[in-house]
Amino acid sequence: MKKNDSIFLVKAMLVCILLVLSSCASRKDVVYFQDTGNFETLVNDNTFVSRFKVDDLVSIHISSLNPEASVPFNLFRGASEGGFRAEQVDYLVDQAGEIDFPVIGKLKIEGLSPDELRVLLRDRLSDYLKDPIINIRLSNFTVTVLGEVLRPGTYPVNGEQITILEALGLAGDLTLRGVRNNVLVIRDFNGTKVYTRVDLTSKNIIKSPVFYLTQNDVVYVEPNKSGIKETSLDGRATIYLSIATTLITSTIILITRN
Repeated sequence: MKKNDSIFLVKAMLVCILLVLSSCASRKDVVYFQDTGNFETLVNDNTFVSRFKVDDLVSIHISSLNPEASVPFNLFRGASEGGFRAEQVDYLVDQAGEIDFPVIGKLKIEGLSPDELRVLLRDRLSDYLKDPIINIRLSNFTVTVLGEVLRPGTYPVNGEQITILEALGLAGDLTLRGVRNNVLVIRDFNGTKVYTRVDLTSKNIIKSPVFYLTQNDVVYVEPNKSGIKETSLDGRATIYLSIATTLITSTIILITRN
């Protein structure tokens, strides 16, 4: 084998390896909000309101100008003895969509927003407390992000709402292999799964009914063709590299001997 032919063979092998183990993506595959103009203003008229669902854990704390009068309307676990503060108990929304509230009894809260529940409680407490202060928080608000993101997992939400963009941010954003124009959101309505797909490359994503996520939503980012191909090659990549390395090494030895 001539020296020039051997060098050409080595170069060809290296090019083949790079083509097999790497891929490139165009701008339209990876850039968000591609249809936005310079200094463009888009009003977000998405009137999302979070609402309680079955199996939600709701934290409700009642206070008033008379602390002693407020005590019966708050549930605590454990005694506040020895300097330890008792832990407040959350309310579980049962299969009937109700919570069992102290003194008042059963309250149907499924489908209510936090503000609507606050109005309901204020009305029911009017016979017992004057101008009660009602703090409401959803304790088990989590969203799950799966697929082609940097850190897939389940993430807690501290506030009353979170957008799909914020959820993806918590997961470290999409990888370059993630399909941005076909992201799937799985939402549960009392045992019924609703599947909605959104396009992150369009500014109109803010109008989507799943732009604001609800508790226990699942966001799935599917891999693009190169990602699927890479996955199929994972088991063979080591073998390919080993064979290629052996061939290149042998060729180099032959070159140096000639």
